[in-house]
Amino acid sequence: QVQLVESGGALVQAGGSLRLSCAASGSIYSISTMGWYRQAPGKQREMVAGILGGGITDYADSVKGRFTISRDNAKNTVYLLMNSLKPEDTAVYYCNVIGTTQPWGLNTAFNSWGQGTQVTVSS
Repeated sequence: QVQLVESGGALVQAGGSLRLSCAASGSIYSISTMGWYRQAPGKQREMVAGILGGGITDYADSVKGRFTISRDNAKNTVYLLMNSLKPEDTAVYYCNVIGTTQPWGLNTAFNSWGQGTQVTVSS
């Protein structure tokens, strides 16, 4: 089993900054993709940012230039630095981690989600 613990969500004024953290623990052999998603009330969950093991990143168009995703492989942790926050960034943010629990064998892949952390941006 792989567990994810998120932190960093808060209430912030428009134009402010927050940094979200997500630490993975448990039966982890390797991690390939780490990412952040968000879900606003009445809307579907959407991808915000993702990062591969080699450091390649991808962002939703709505956050490019404002958000930065990074990871610490030694700590199995992914971060999301959010600058210039807007009210439309208000949502529950979820981290997602994909990897393997063992170096070989069947059924070793995992795809885990965090419990979510609330980010509220006031205007």
